[in-house]
Amino acid sequence: MISLSTLSILVFTALPILFTFMLSLFSWDIISPPEFVGLQNFRQLVADKSVVHSFGVTVILAVLIVAIQIVVGLAMALLVQQRTSIWARSIFRTAFFLPLLVSAASISIVFGYLFNDQFGVVNYYLQLLHIPEVPWLSSSRGATATIVIVAVWQQLGFVFILFVAALGSLPKDILEAVALDGSGPIRTFFSVKLPLISPTIFFAAVIGLINAMQIFDQPYVMTKGGPGDATTTTVMLIYRTAFQNLQFGYGSAISVVLFILLLALTGVQFLVSRKWVFYS
Repeated sequence: MISLSTLSILVFTALPILFTFMLSLFSWDIISPPEFVGLQNFRQLVADKSVVHSFGVTVILAVLIVAIQIVVGLAMALLVQQRTSIWARSIFRTAFFLPLLVSAASISIVFGYLFNDQFGVVNYYLQLLHIPEVPWLSSSRGATATIVIVAVWQQLGFVFILFVAALGSLPKDILEAVALDGSGPIRTFFSVKLPLISPTIFFAAVIGLINAMQIFDQPYVMTKGGPGDATTTTVMLIYRTAFQNLQFGYGSAISVVLFILLLALTGVQFLVSRKWVFYS
């Protein structure tokens, strides 16, 4: 029963990963035969400032995206869970989840027009409010903020659904006992609800970080990695190195380092989670 699924995972996931590890030890441009270079690609990327910069950009974007997603998603879930009816909750769930069904490239094109410095709608309304225009896509900070906004907007529905489900499954007897003891809503949230939904927060943080560290569509479509290389992420650099410059061995080496970094960050998250995640 699981043979087809297992075969597809082996062919489309496991084998490409294994081939990437092998290719990282070679120098290959497709045209000429592969040349074994050992660890030369890894020595080169350690000294390559563009690679180091791309990892820094990726980490900054990932931390901002994950943090904002969790905070805003949890706040929205709390508001919907407490202040709306069952029908309204269903409508909100559908509305917030819909962006996940649209491709990131399509969303990036639309937001690229909205945040355009010359004719964007956002700056147009800022002018009407007599607020100075913001160089959304022509400055390093503006481009970074714009990419974070677009990524959070698209992925927020997933985190929102997780928190709505977690809050809806909280034990009612515990909440009723806390209410009888006279605990207010703020203290109830931080002392009872937050610890109870900590596994969901942990899950959202792990999945969100893995996805955010592989961000590509938003910066590629909206800024092309600019201005300069201010928004050039690691996956963008891998794409340029391998598919534009035809340095497949060097690009594979960068991919391997990104893979190891993701494993390390996920491992750190699991270690730290022992101190703040509570399983009932």
